[in-house]
Amino acid sequence: MHNVKRSLQTPEALAAKKQREKSKIDELLAVTDDVLSRKKKQEWSHDAFELTQRLLQINPEFYTVWNYRRNILLNGIFPQSTPEQINNLLSDELSMTTTALKANPKVYWIWNHRRWCLENVPDGPERNEAPSMEWRQANWDKELVVAERILDVDARNFHAWNYRRYVLANMPTRKPEISELAYTSRKIGANFSNFSAWHQRSKTLIGLWESGQLDPIQSRDDEFELVSNALYTDPDDQSAWIYHRWLIGSGENKAQLEREIQLIFELLQEQPDSKWCMESLVHYKRLLLQNHSPDSQALKQECVELLSRLMDLDPVRYFRYQDLKRDLDQ
Repeated sequence: MHNVKRSLQTPEALAAKKQREKSKIDELLAVTDDVLSRKKKQEWSHDAFELTQRLLQINPEFYTVWNYRRNILLNGIFPQSTPEQINNLLSDELSMTTTALKANPKVYWIWNHRRWCLENVPDGPERNEAPSMEWRQANWDKELVVAERILDVDARNFHAWNYRRYVLANMPTRKPEISELAYTSRKIGANFSNFSAWHQRSKTLIGLWESGQLDPIQSRDDEFELVSNALYTDPDDQSAWIYHRWLIGSGENKAQLEREIQLIFELLQEQPDSKWCMESLVHYKRLLLQNHSPDSQALKQECVELLSRLMDLDPVRYFRYQDLKRDLDQ
């Protein structure tokens, strides 16, 4: 902490600390050697299974050990288990990795192991001589809750967003796709700079448009209103600007393009040094030139003036703006 005087450790205390660290390293190396030796011998025992858990608690990024753990389940434990016991074992695996994610929320191998567990959950006890899907549905429903809780803690954890998309796409009973708009609205409302939420919203809208569940014209106008609120709230945040460009697309709709140019121009009057305002105006005016008004000297001159301002304001990208100006002269 700041302004707190650090106490000097005695040579004896430092030596004791080093000895403790050495003991931990020696223990890790011994467990690692033991696990890898058992793996080489293709040992599928419960003892080996317990050892993998001990090692993964120390080093959750040891993907070879995650693979060995799955092989122990497949080759040693599952063949001796009933479907109900397999379901319980996989539920325990999911609980174990939930604990691991609290300390290591961005380790790929933990997320990967959870996927494997879900995909191997038995359907469920038979009802009327048919699988009930009770176990599968219960586990997949729980996974959605787990992913959303992790996103409540870190709303921009892309591992959790990717995993949540995976769960939604593979649940035995799918949730209505339209409900995902409400979820992303909550996340965006809580933090306009949540790029992952904007990205998820774009993927959801594409699916809804392609399936005919949502009118693309009306819903796109609604999206422009949503993103405009974000732009005016924080014009320096890139997440909303990137989403705005996605909505504009190739700029084939001239009326829409001119409307948004006017809106951004008005924002620039309030925020005269906004790099994103100027960059977007250049981008959209160039779309107008390409698609609707190729001979407009006024549009070209407006772009040149904006690019000159950007060269002064954002010298890191000076040569990029210079290239854009050169393109306009051709």
